[in-house]
Amino acid sequence: MAGHSDMPAKQEAMSKMNIIEDGAVLVQDNKILAIGKTDEIHEKYQDLLSNATQIDATNKTVTPGLIDPHTHLVHAGTRENEYAMRLKGKSYMEIMNAGGGIHATTRATQQASFDQLYEESKSRLDKFLLHGVTTLEAKSGYGLSLGHELKQLEVAQKLDTHHSMDIVSTFMGAHAVPIEDKNNPEKFVETVIKEMIPEVARQGLATFNDVFCERGVFTPDQSRRILEAGKEYGLIPKIHADEIEPYAGAELAAEVGALSADHLLKASDEGIKQMADRNVIGVLLPGTAFFLMAEFAQARKMIDRGVAVALSTDANPGSSPTLSLPFMMNLGCLKMGMTPEEVLTATTINAAHAIGRAQEIGSLETGKKADITIFDVPNYLTLSYQYGMNHVDTVIKNGVPVVVGKQLT
Repeated sequence: MAGHSDMPAKQEAMSKMNIIEDGAVLVQDNKILAIGKTDEIHEKYQDLLSNATQIDATNKTVTPGLIDPHTHLVHAGTRENEYAMRLKGKSYMEIMNAGGGIHATTRATQQASFDQLYEESKSRLDKFLLHGVTTLEAKSGYGLSLGHELKQLEVAQKLDTHHSMDIVSTFMGAHAVPIEDKNNPEKFVETVIKEMIPEVARQGLATFNDVFCERGVFTPDQSRRILEAGKEYGLIPKIHADEIEPYAGAELAAEVGALSADHLLKASDEGIKQMADRNVIGVLLPGTAFFLMAEFAQARKMIDRGVAVALSTDANPGSSPTLSLPFMMNLGCLKMGMTPEEVLTATTINAAHAIGRAQEIGSLETGKKADITIFDVPNYLTLSYQYGMNHVDTVIKNGVPVVVGKQLT
């Protein structure tokens, strides 16, 4: 994935992976010192190799550590009852407007202690590692009050410190309007802008600011004000855009200079054009469409029209209860018209750009963090060909093996 650290890969570039047959990666001090043909590395670094730990990846496929740029990692509770309701014909918004959906997870998360949230989220992180992910983004948004939003972000911060996974935090106080403010959403919008954003920024708990721009949640005008307020405090805008119906979310992402617009199942052609023109990354979440039995985002159209595309699990208890980014690669190919090369780009270097970390992760290049995933398959095509299977054999994070032989170390 070399050559895209400054700008994400777009169009034809998403299919160029710079494969090295019989390759080797040399790691020193947690970073990549060299990468190339095995015999060339042996010849050039003979002195270093005499004392090196060697990991045999014969007949395996070595990639950058996978990156998940959109998760709702920190939460409590599950919503399998809603899954059963949807199978009987209820829609996502019908369930939410009846007090379920995000509100159900909010109640569980508010009631959970810090320690409970930490332990449950740590368990999810371990499973992400086992599926080859070495860095992920984690959103708040199940607190819907200042104290509980801070609690979620503080859990993510502690996990980033103590877990081998790197976590990039996003403040998403504007995930839903609390039930008590349902008839006066402007009151909550003002709370997000005047109370939550300043305090989150003061404590340095988040890099990004996200909003759910959707009919019945936050209007484009409300979303614009929330994102612009975050920019004033140094929080980079992201946006949940055009998920349930066309709502000018992609256009808004371009207008406010968002790093990414996410979901985009119903994005308009004009919105896609504006995203391409303004270099807004499209973070696509095929697991959500799959689980909600909805139409998938038009990845093929977006890529062909110049949008840099990344893929994510959207891991959350309501609309995408999965921790398998490799399965998202399967869905990207089988349901969104992407190629095997494009889905690998979308889960490595482009995903790194979607969380502002492409200078240090996302590709196997000299000087970058030694975040490496080894899959027990003979070639990258097998990753998207054999679906619903976990082929991860070894995961190396910051130069340290954290998964060996499919087991956490």
